[in-house]
Amino acid sequence: MDAIYRHQRHIYDASRKFYLLGRDRLIDDLAPPEGGSVLEIGCGTGRNLVRIARSYPGRACFGLDVSSAMLETARRSVGRTGLADRIALAQADATDFDPQALFGRAGFDRIVISYALSMIPPWRGVVEEALRRLAPGGELHIVDFGDQRDLPRPFAAVMNRWLALFHVTPRRELAQVLADAAAQAGATLRATSLHGGYAALAVLRRAA
Repeated sequence: MDAIYRHQRHIYDASRKFYLLGRDRLIDDLAPPEGGSVLEIGCGTGRNLVRIARSYPGRACFGLDVSSAMLETARRSVGRTGLADRIALAQADATDFDPQALFGRAGFDRIVISYALSMIPPWRGVVEEALRRLAPGGELHIVDFGDQRDLPRPFAAVMNRWLALFHVTPRRELAQVLADAAAQAGATLRATSLHGGYAALAVLRRAA
């Protein structure tokens, strides 16, 4: 991942804002409880965490990423915004991480995965691990590329070829995998398709 992002990280936010649709809607719907906690898996440059921290004062924010290059950029971004006392960052594998060792806590009230599943080959394991790390009553919020069901075929074909250049693979089976994961974890699932299947939003809520 460092090889992929060593240079991309410098223009990542400026270039991605035009096609990573639904990120801000996800953040607006988070509504973490007062004094609660938010973890972003695959936090990248820290763009989402900064927005979350600003949107929800009084909540502790955490981010993990496997890429040391991205975390370097994220730390600079968090430092520039003066939020270093509210945002903690750590390097970890999203399929197997210990929140107690990384951040000194057992679980989180909200976990965010924003356009990371389409870049992680063992992405199903990421969903399962995130559900395990939710606090009782906590929610896992996901946004990523959708099933493309209603997109014009020529547009979808060009888009997929372009995404492949950046090692991105839309997970067309995302909805079914999330449904299965929710059932196995005893969680509820709310899913929304955006822009003809261009993107998908999902919220999985763990029982209290």
